[in-house]
Amino acid sequence: MSWLAFFVCFFAWFACAPLMPVISGEFHLTKNQIANINIAAVAITILVRLVVGPLCDKYGPRKTYTVLLLVGSIPVFGVAASNSYETFLFFRLLIGAIGASFVITQYHTSIMFAPNIVGTANAASAGWGNAGGGATQAIMPLLLSAMVMFGVEQTFGWRFALIVPGIMMLIVGMMYWKYTQDCPQGDFKALRSEGIHVGSDKKGGIAILLHAAKNYRVWVLFISYAACFGIEIFIHNIVAMYYVDHFNFGLKEAGLTAGIFGLLALFARALGGIISDRIAIKKGLDGRTKILFLMVFLEGLFLVAFSQMQTPMLAILGMTAFALFTHMACGATYALVPFIDRDALGGVAGIIGAGGNVGAVAAGFLLKGVLDIQTCLMTLGGLVILAAVCVLSIRFSVEHKEKEQRLYDQAVLDRDAVV
Repeated sequence: MSWLAFFVCFFAWFACAPLMPVISGEFHLTKNQIANINIAAVAITILVRLVVGPLCDKYGPRKTYTVLLLVGSIPVFGVAASNSYETFLFFRLLIGAIGASFVITQYHTSIMFAPNIVGTANAASAGWGNAGGGATQAIMPLLLSAMVMFGVEQTFGWRFALIVPGIMMLIVGMMYWKYTQDCPQGDFKALRSEGIHVGSDKKGGIAILLHAAKNYRVWVLFISYAACFGIEIFIHNIVAMYYVDHFNFGLKEAGLTAGIFGLLALFARALGGIISDRIAIKKGLDGRTKILFLMVFLEGLFLVAFSQMQTPMLAILGMTAFALFTHMACGATYALVPFIDRDALGGVAGIIGAGGNVGAVAAGFLLKGVLDIQTCLMTLGGLVILAAVCVLSIRFSVEHKEKEQRLYDQAVLDRDAVV
């Protein structure tokens, strides 16, 4: 349910992106206006991610996710009804709140799974969810084409197409309420009434957030996530337009090509978490840190290479290699998150998750200030490599490692006892 909800949220979040060539034609959008729309799509998510992490600690992920899905569907319907640049920009801004679904997904899987497998669980749920961003790149242009085939005008076709993700959110929101629970023992409210400690014992979301913010490792991973997930969001928003403008692709061809980037998350992000879990068996938390450095570094290297490709085939190959390491780096980042501070997990997940959107907004402003998109992509590649170097500064105390090792060993013993 967690990855399904995340998939639908990402599908809705990026549903506008592959239709932008049509929408920009209808509203006669300038380059600056398109850049503003792309920035708006990710800006508000920064604030909402900071809020929903502590809300998960306080009220539980089940309630938080259900509310986000149901309320988040409103601006999705709103964007389909927009009739000017201003109204489209407003609803696109509000849709950005759906991006906070990621934090709830990672929080939910972090408390549902044991330390020996949590990296794989986090990465798999996020990867399959992230694939919604790729699926929407391929499916939305096909939906629009189907509408046109049945005689619907293109100006109405893209609006009808955008209603689909809104309906999906409503259905999955009701399913999440019915079929999930907050943690393995049950729901937070019922457990707390029985005197069982769950979530955070901090009073209020601000206290949880401030506790997490005092840990420097949180801010290093904030930078790391800005460099991998931030770049991923940025690419989702611009890559279809990039193939249309730079290589003269048609809307469907550009959408299908752009879909490769997102759909690779189906396995690549999970692979990042799996590798992190495997390395941790022998190398512990330090091993998780080193594998994260390697993945972010290779992401930056291949992003620079992608930016220099001059033919469609080489661009697609470069994008594929860059996408693999981007998704793996995302998976490896959140394979480390559950081990940073268990007393403020929602705050930690929220701040680091917000880092992804800060990276996307920064990339959006960089593109706005740089005339040439290839120069922008090359600059971003260099910044990603610098972020990788920052990851090497993460250190854990001997006491912290011993505590996590005991939890890890206990999880393995519990598993073996069941087997």
